[in-house]
Amino acid sequence: MVKNTWILLVASYLVYSIVINVLIHDNNTSPLTKEVRQGWDLWQNKNCQACHQLYGLGGYMGPDLTNAASTIGKGTIEALLKSGTSRMPDFHLKQEEIDRIYSFLEWVDKTGKTRVDPKDVHWTGTYIIRQDG
Repeated sequence: MVKNTWILLVASYLVYSIVINVLIHDNNTSPLTKEVRQGWDLWQNKNCQACHQLYGLGGYMGPDLTNAASTIGKGTIEALLKSGTSRMPDFHLKQEEIDRIYSFLEWVDKTGKTRVDPKDVHWTGTYIIRQDG
């Protein structure tokens, strides 16, 4: 009886693993290219996550950039990276570095969605915390 239970559990786990990894897995995610990896390295070396979030994780001073590539576009991102803002410093990035960071943000955009509703983003880029009830 115990042996049959273990066999059933292992078989169930294997079937579950196959379903999750083969049938449900999103294969639309593009692989990490050299440019994306370099952008990721720049993101980390410039400590972007101290102020910005990806997938809701990171700092709260700047906006979540999970879907920035599709929502605000390349031109706006390039302009912000070139000159900074009143809250974001100018990192004096070269055009190649800006292109790499954008490649990284474009890759991130394809891998997930931010959970922050656009109506809850203040014009300064921070979030509006709403209390229900």
